[in-house]
Amino acid sequence: MLAGAAIAFFPTIASAAEANLASDDYVGISFWLISMALVASTAFFFLETQRVSAKWKTSLTVSGLVTLVAAVHYFYMRDVWVSTGDTPTVYRYIDWLITVPLLMVEFYLILRAITNVSGGVFWRLMVGTLVMLVGGYAGEVGYMGAWLGFIIGMAGWAYILYEIFAGEASRISAEQAPESVKSAFSTMRWIVTIGWAIYPIGYFYGYLGTGDPASAAASLNVIYNLADVLNKIAFGVIIWNVAVTESEASK
Repeated sequence: MLAGAAIAFFPTIASAAEANLASDDYVGISFWLISMALVASTAFFFLETQRVSAKWKTSLTVSGLVTLVAAVHYFYMRDVWVSTGDTPTVYRYIDWLITVPLLMVEFYLILRAITNVSGGVFWRLMVGTLVMLVGGYAGEVGYMGAWLGFIIGMAGWAYILYEIFAGEASRISAEQAPESVKSAFSTMRWIVTIGWAIYPIGYFYGYLGTGDPASAAASLNVIYNLADVLNKIAFGVIIWNVAVTESEASK
């Protein structure tokens, strides 16, 4: 009887999903794919915390929190898009307001795992992050001009890049970190440089371009969704790799 109920239950879910998500809705499909990838990544990062030494557990846990928070928001963003075809800007920025600072904290955490790091590194990264996000959000929702929001957001991003390429965080990595941490730090900062460049490109195309608004919104969401694979999942995999490498080296 239970088997029969299960057989009847799952086709009902499949039918509902088919009714909500059109086979040619590539934006909606991208939301589904990324949300599932984020859930899988969260499970992986949390399980792997049992494999690494104590000083790396916080870094790996934060990676799991990033993908967990993003996954929850992707469920909501996915439903907004599939149901209405509207861009889920508010949900997107709520997600970023939590996950982007956590990603920045990772730079501080991996350095703190191998040496003493001043709190100034943490706070400078936080300030740059908040300026970037507030400027971008204000420009996207119309609280200020799109160009002004773009400029403020870019200034915050530039401040972050300075800290991780030429500031105290960069110097500590170069002078005191073992090779595995140096490699991870370098890869992470290039993700912040190249991977995060996708967001201002998407912002420019979606809000400062002259194309069709509906087409721009669809493209913008696909760009942002794909960017999160690199900027959240791949970023976490780098943390996992250095945590495992350093943990095994210390045994």
